[in-house]
Amino acid sequence: MPKLILGFAGKLASGKAVCQKYISEKHDAGSARFSASLRDTLNRLYLPISRENMQNLSLDFRNRFGSDILARVIAEDVKNDQHEIVIVDGVRRLEDVSSLRELPNFFLISIDAKPELRYERMKARNENAGDAEKSYEDFIEDGQREAELQIPEVMKSAHFHLDNNGDFDNLYKQIDKILEEIQD
Repeated sequence: MPKLILGFAGKLASGKAVCQKYISEKHDAGSARFSASLRDTLNRLYLPISRENMQNLSLDFRNRFGSDILARVIAEDVKNDQHEIVIVDGVRRLEDVSSLRELPNFFLISIDAKPELRYERMKARNENAGDAEKSYEDFIEDGQREAELQIPEVMKSAHFHLDNNGDFDNLYKQIDKILEEIQD
């Protein structure tokens, strides 16, 4: 079977990384993350890994090198990954989807959860500088920034949808059902 490429699109803290981890552990999948090159660059520049810094850097890269620059990086990462399944985490823009759909055997999966639940998850994981201190209003405002604006449209174009308002078992059953459908 050719390499299977699963792209995850979802709003902030919807559970994309949880899905990636589950599939990686269960199926020995590889992964590529849109934010990885941004995080690498910020680390190299000794700048804080904050949502604001990543969004600004992404905008600068896209203005300088084309709106699909990060998707082109991800496509190369996926091609070079030797795993039979590769997860692409953080598909945010329609240009990203267009570039990724050129890869054979690509499937886009949207994941969503209620805003209050996503807020609590964001605070608990504290992935980016300042996340744990954010108010709910700040969280909602983050979801209105440029990097997040196209996500609802991207989610609408997905082949499959996951509802992450329940527990892990519920989410994992949905993922397994999608994988069975794709691999049949």
